[in-house]
Amino acid sequence: MAARGGVRPRLILIGGFLGAGKTTAVRRLAVHLADQGIRVGLISNDQGRNLVDTEVLRSGGFATEEIAGGCFCCRFDDLVGATKRLSSVLPIDVFIAEPVGSCTDLGATVVAPLRRLYGDRLDVAPLSVLLDPLRAEALIGLADPGPFSDEVDYIRRKQLEEADLVVITKIDLLTEARATSISDALGRAFPSAEVVAVSVREGRNLEPWFERVLFGSPGQRPTLTVDYDRYARGEARLGWLNATVAVVARPSVGDDALLGRLAGAIRERLGAAAIAVAHLKASLTPDDASPGEVAAISLVRNEAAPELVITLARPVASGRGPRRSSNPARDPRAPGPHRVAPSPRSRRKCRGR
Repeated sequence: MAARGGVRPRLILIGGFLGAGKTTAVRRLAVHLADQGIRVGLISNDQGRNLVDTEVLRSGGFATEEIAGGCFCCRFDDLVGATKRLSSVLPIDVFIAEPVGSCTDLGATVVAPLRRLYGDRLDVAPLSVLLDPLRAEALIGLADPGPFSDEVDYIRRKQLEEADLVVITKIDLLTEARATSISDALGRAFPSAEVVAVSVREGRNLEPWFERVLFGSPGQRPTLTVDYDRYARGEARLGWLNATVAVVARPSVGDDALLGRLAGAIRERLGAAAIAVAHLKASLTPDDASPGEVAAISLVRNEAAPELVITLARPVASGRGPRRSSNPARDPRAPGPHRVAPSPRSRRKCRGR
């Protein structure tokens, strides 16, 4: 895992709830570092396999490993193995890892073990937790209750409680006064964290955050107290759909006509059923694609329009998308997804999921 000059490679964890903008932020930070000649390795993570996130990150030319089938806390050895695999191909200076959007207790199950067991080989950065400001207002009492149950909101609060850095994303959607109000309220609610407000899309105020994750140290704080029964109920409220679909179009169609209409139709059907969208992602790779040629679309709220995050330069006659979760909040009576628990510290958490 050695980087240039014998310096330990930095490992940056960028967490946060579904739809907070984690993958977009990972790409932006990776480009920022690569432009300075810093060698970057990326690690994606989710419950499914062949992730949209992985394709999006690889489309930027970045070496990317995928940890599937459970969060980093339940796949700790796989996370460590991913850093080794990336380093075996290229001496990495900075790893950037994005955990599952419903994961919390990362401080005790990932950050602390990394520092204790691999501190001689990895330099672990402060934990960043990203937050969509339009969803944050309801969580911190600045707006009427949001679309998620109390159990799901419990997971979101626990993510923020353990953060070294609470990063408010998408401030381009807010007035300055509204952004300040949210920042101040978060600072009062989570006084142990540093609050940073950024716009990844517009590149606003990123430098202070990048500076902290590149050169700061994780905070010293008590182990997070988690009610794992309540946590499991929160996860049971989240439905995960992962599917690969092959598409043939006659005549050829553009990515917006295909992915845009698909995501829009799903949004309408979920809205009609009063089901809240946590995050939907879909990708389209032409069957005759060149390396890195992929389109991807994202939907983060029922009231938002689907957004193409990567576009294709040509129409597509046939292609497919990978498996990825759309994460609508589902009927609480439905059983939660089963996950495996290998880590001693994570055993109760992962068993409950």
